[in-house]
Amino acid sequence: MNIYGVIRKPLVTEKTTLEKDAKNVIAFEVERSANKIEIKEAVEKLFKVEVTAVKTVNVAGKLKRVGRQVGKRSNWKKAYVSLKEGSNVDFFEV
Repeated sequence: MNIYGVIRKPLVTEKTTLEKDAKNVIAFEVERSANKIEIKEAVEKLFKVEVTAVKTVNVAGKLKRVGRQVGKRSNWKKAYVSLKEGSNVDFFEV
């Protein structure tokens, strides 16, 4: 799989920002079919950092309702990537 197809986007939330500062862990939304090895290789090549661990979570899409119509958001996959001490990824570099 193409490394650009594995990682969809970084997840920048209050929780992930605190984890990045405290534990050097960053979070990404990834392709649902990607495994931990592909995610690790993609992060190492794209950001030129060393990865120590990858944890993945399959997130179920929520049911949403507009009037009488009920729909469902898509399921997606989240990856928590632990970086080696001293490695850093900054998404908002100036």
